[in-house]
Amino acid sequence: MASTVKVFLWWFLVGATMASAVIMLQGGIREVMQAQGSVWELKLVELLTTIMGGGLLGGCIALILDRIKKS
Repeated sequence: MASTVKVFLWWFLVGATMASAVIMLQGGIREVMQAQGSVWELKLVELLTTIMGGGLLGGCIALILDRIKKS
């Protein structure tokens, strides 16, 4: 159980980092910094959900592949 959590957390961090890198390459961070008012908060929420989605995708794929490897 503990190794499964370690695998998930490691690949969650890798996926979130990769999503952040892609967002930075596309200029998403610049858009958030230039936005003002409530738009800034909305952009920040979009950014965080994208990063979380990348992390969840990486973690879930890692769990699936780990499960297949153990079978």
